[in-house]
Amino acid sequence: MGLQHMKTSEFDAAVSAAPLAMIDFWASWCGPCKMLSPTIEALAGQYDGKVLVGKVNVDEEPDLARQFGVMSIPTVVFLKNGREFDRKVGLMPADAFTAVLDENL
Repeated sequence: MGLQHMKTSEFDAAVSAAPLAMIDFWASWCGPCKMLSPTIEALAGQYDGKVLVGKVNVDEEPDLARQFGVMSIPTVVFLKNGREFDRKVGLMPADAFTAVLDENL
């Protein structure tokens, strides 16, 4: 599965099909987003087959950003069975994300 770059048209089906998902809302011009990107990529590999790890470019998919009320980026949203249960806003270390994932696997 690996890291998925998600579009609005496929988002709902992909997230609903995954028991657990972590979605990174980002933009190419965002410095903290660029700094977080290697962490998100590493987590995609670490949790491959267990967690849907996706990225949503807020400039290309503004409707998804609006749907989730993303006001600052990076914002990482955690979903279980298609419903948001947690989010992290800003640049954070990997263990901030792994703690949420491991607790909900």
